[in-house]
Amino acid sequence: MNLFVFGLGYTAGHFMARERARFAGVTATRQAPAAIDGATLRVFSPDETDPRIADDLARADAILVSIPPDSGADPALHAFADAIAASPARWIGYLSTIGVYGDQGGAWIDEATPPAPTHQRTRDRVAAEEAWLALGARTGKAVQIFRLSGIYGPGRNAFEKLRQGKAQRIVKPGQVFNRIHVDDIATTLAASLERPRPGAIYNVTDDEPAPPQDVTAFAAELAGLPLPPAVDFDTANLSPMARSFYGENKRVRNRLIREELGVELAYPTYREGLRGLV
Repeated sequence: MNLFVFGLGYTAGHFMARERARFAGVTATRQAPAAIDGATLRVFSPDETDPRIADDLARADAILVSIPPDSGADPALHAFADAIAASPARWIGYLSTIGVYGDQGGAWIDEATPPAPTHQRTRDRVAAEEAWLALGARTGKAVQIFRLSGIYGPGRNAFEKLRQGKAQRIVKPGQVFNRIHVDDIATTLAASLERPRPGAIYNVTDDEPAPPQDVTAFAAELAGLPLPPAVDFDTANLSPMARSFYGENKRVRNRLIREELGVELAYPTYREGLRGLV
């Protein structure tokens, strides 16, 4: 089986590295030239597109898409819809976000909950999901959407922020977030490869939505690092992007990946995840 990856970033790179043995070959795109063990890299950016990508797609049995929309359009579909449609790919995975559900007032939701995006970036995500699902319906290919919650793992976690002095223990009463360890994302993608379902949508998230200040406090305790003082959300020093995340409050269920794909999370809550990283 040959894998083609649009956007070899943190999550897709972890999946590729962990599952490399299952693929005869891996070709992946980056926005700039680079060298990565285990993959043949192609440049794909707004300014440059490697002409060999179309031939790579003609040999791809699986395609993983990890590129966000650009100016309202999906870059991979915009450039390569015909090549993807003509490829032998029996599995296409699109990495999306639980942000498409918008604000649910802290309620529990699942894949049956209609998207309700509140920002342009998540409206663009919904449009990209719909475009990929339409390609699957048109071509008969098994396109699956994976809606990811807040991703953490090696090199990207609360310990790093604490050590860098960038952690804030922000308090907004009632606010919770779901999270997902990057290794559990890889497990879910691998399980989906074994049993593709055309048009499937999966929430890839942990079991316990939790207040962000609790996660920071637990990480500080585990690592023996100073606990940042509590900061009220209204006065916290946050970028506009970070502040926008606090405008959405929801609790996301992951039952479908368990029941349909047989996924058992290695890190069902932030506690197991942080203990594994400490």
